[in-house]
Amino acid sequence: MTDSSSALGQERAAVAAASRRLGAEGLLIGTAGNVSVRVDDRVAITATGAVLAELTADQVTVVDLDGNVVAGTLEPTSELDLHLGVYRRYGSGAVVHTHAPMATALSCVLDELPCIHYQLLTLGGSVRVAPYATFGTPALAESVLTALEGRSAALMANHGALTHAPTLDKAVEHALLLEWACRVYRHAAALGEPRVLDEKQQLAVIEAALARNYGTTHPVPPVQEGNR
Repeated sequence: MTDSSSALGQERAAVAAASRRLGAEGLLIGTAGNVSVRVDDRVAITATGAVLAELTADQVTVVDLDGNVVAGTLEPTSELDLHLGVYRRYGSGAVVHTHAPMATALSCVLDELPCIHYQLLTLGGSVRVAPYATFGTPALAESVLTALEGRSAALMANHGALTHAPTLDKAVEHALLLEWACRVYRHAAALGEPRVLDEKQQLAVIEAALARNYGTTHPVPPVQEGNR
């Protein structure tokens, strides 16, 4: 094994910081959930049994894409195969798996979280619910990977949620957005039948977002002399 102080040191610290943030936001509780980030053929991933809201960099293990530990002294999460599967199939840069309360609640009753708000298009639209399978098994990994096709998020039946993205920050933001959308759906469903954006409405949002470079700041254009 390589020296744990030199192998992906910044990434291990970033995974620990992301885990603490997710814990502070209420998306992680106790040892449930896991976070990872990929750099080339190495993955920094949370250790099994670690309290994620208090995670430190030395509780993040580095593995290769075959799951072999190359740095760190702790065994990686039991969901290692799921994370590695996401990297192999979708070429992602980071993966976040949580047992977020509302996402988990909806995973117990829905087959799909419909696109009730245009921000869900950030995740690819409606969010599929992967059929239940025991944690840490190849069956669970395959179920979730299938549900992620064309999406940046999936719910895991009677289990939790998973998001992935090119960067760790974006994967965390996806996890927060998914939990927000689940809360919105739950509140709307308590009042009546939630309206769902149809394909035409979704396409209009995408076109407007592209035209306006939605989601980024824009400087105010300089005032022309003739317009003063």
